[in-house]
Amino acid sequence: MSRFAVFCRLKCRPKMLTKKTRYAFHALIHLAESQVTSQAKALASASAHEAALLRDGIPDPHGAQYVCVAISEISKVKQIPLKFLENILLELKKGGILGSKKGKGGGYYLLRPADQVPLAKVIRILDGPIALLPCVSINYYEPCPTCDEATCGLRHAMCEVRDETLRLLENRTVANIMPLKAQ
Repeated sequence: MSRFAVFCRLKCRPKMLTKKTRYAFHALIHLAESQVTSQAKALASASAHEAALLRDGIPDPHGAQYVCVAISEISKVKQIPLKFLENILLELKKGGILGSKKGKGGGYYLLRPADQVPLAKVIRILDGPIALLPCVSINYYEPCPTCDEATCGLRHAMCEVRDETLRLLENRTVANIMPLKAQ
């Protein structure tokens, strides 16, 4: 096999989700499922007025909307290495997707409902650009040193790929990737 073929096998693959991002999605699904379960329990035991507030998305004063899940539980249930998960959840917290509570009953929780957390935001926080080339990236743009951007056919094609990918990822949320039984 030539050096070029080896380079292409190693470097020229289309961008794929990293293990870090896949684990993040599994953890976010677990957090969302925990909220759905908690909200169902709260609705079952709530008065008619409290149930209406919960259905309208108004936080329950008893914390039913913001359920803390221990990192050890997520790690065990989703089979994610604990130290790796700690780093992932910390990045998602810094990115504004998660909140955390320390102490007894503490853990991580979604800051917004799962249907308001776009997949594109998670990918950008953990993996950086979504575009396949730096010269077509919206948030991480870098000029291409080897071509004229105005006439480059590859750049034009990758702009279309980026636009369609973003259209899909911005309109899909964590709620869309949850198992059907939890939605």
